[in-house]
Amino acid sequence: MAAVAAVAGFGVWLNGSRPGLRGSFEDQRDLSLLYVELPLMLLAFPALTLAARCLAGAAMPHGAGRGTRAAVSLLAGSATVLVLAWAGHMWLDTRVAPFVHPAW
Repeated sequence: MAAVAAVAGFGVWLNGSRPGLRGSFEDQRDLSLLYVELPLMLLAFPALTLAARCLAGAAMPHGAGRGTRAAVSLLAGSATVLVLAWAGHMWLDTRVAPFVHPAW
């Protein structure tokens, strides 16, 4: 699940940061996308996903079966990856907006 979250974070970063890395008017580029957002997405996505899976597993009652615990943990991890991908996409949209729409 951590590998899937890291790939999702990299995919979101790659898709969302292109306008900022390509540059806009007079080749202005935002290199902080490389040393701030990229490590954040590569490290935070897996960490938060694993934390959500652990919390979901710990919140289950001890009487729950092993299959139920695994299903709930997988569902919590998947939902976390989806929410993080959406939030990362929204974040990068606002970060690169000056490069996409210079008049803003």
